[in-house]
Amino acid sequence: QVQLVESGGTLVQAGGSLRLSCAASGRTVRNYAMGWFRQAPGKEREFVGGISRNGGSTFYADSVKGRFTISRNYAKNTMYMQMNAPNPEDTAVYYCALVNRVTTVIHTTSDEYNFWGQGTQVTVSS
Repeated sequence: QVQLVESGGTLVQAGGSLRLSCAASGRTVRNYAMGWFRQAPGKEREFVGGISRNGGSTFYADSVKGRFTISRNYAKNTMYMQMNAPNPEDTAVYYCALVNRVTTVIHTTSDEYNFWGQGTQVTVSS
């Protein structure tokens, strides 16, 4: 089993920046692809971005491409998402997730992920 804990969510002004963290415990996650999803009130959970198991590849939703950057720190067993120039449409609960099998691709649908964090709230004011 692996436990994922997000942190870093906060109230931020549009155009600012913040960094979300996803700390894993229970076992190393270095061999597994991971991703970020978000869910805004009244909307379905949506894919934000993902990173391959070796950290060499990332993929982002069009809505955040060029503004958000995902990275991993294997020594800390942690994944990050740097959010630059957020806008009010980015307001949501953000979740990190892990694919519990060794793959070489980045997964974009929630049903491919096996472990989830509890979420962290990001609110962007205009």
